[in-house]
Amino acid sequence: MADLRLVELSAATIVAVNTLSLKPGQEQFLAPVSYGIAATVSNPQTSWQRVVLDADEVVGFVSANFDPDAHEEHFRSVLWRINVDADEQGRGVGSYALAAVLEEARGRGMDHVDVIYEPGVGGPEAFFERVGFEAVGETEYGEIIARVRV
Repeated sequence: MADLRLVELSAATIVAVNTLSLKPGQEQFLAPVSYGIAATVSNPQTSWQRVVLDADEVVGFVSANFDPDAHEEHFRSVLWRINVDADEQGRGVGSYALAAVLEEARGRGMDHVDVIYEPGVGGPEAFFERVGFEAVGETEYGEIIARVRV
């Protein structure tokens, strides 16, 4: 983790982002990366997507949206996705990416970031709790809405 840095998602990094590996069982908690990337096209002013590099190797991807006018509170400042390659998990890559999201939210005048995830064994809940998110609600589909203050 000596040389982590963030860059904007680009044609040069998108293929590597789409091929980040997952640990067995994680795929059930994650929609395809292309779903998140499509958000940039539909919301270019509010969407924020970054690739995490270690030296020049793609090791993660993070996507958020900051829209103070969103109809639902939990969509106003939301972490849409955080992917860390299976071989890189547990090294602080996700925490590094999340810190950047929180900094971006703060810079945009937001006081929190929400995340929506499906609970379950092997899912992201332990990570989100470890980095400070606390459950604040549930969607109509049984997904957890969690929040961290910035």
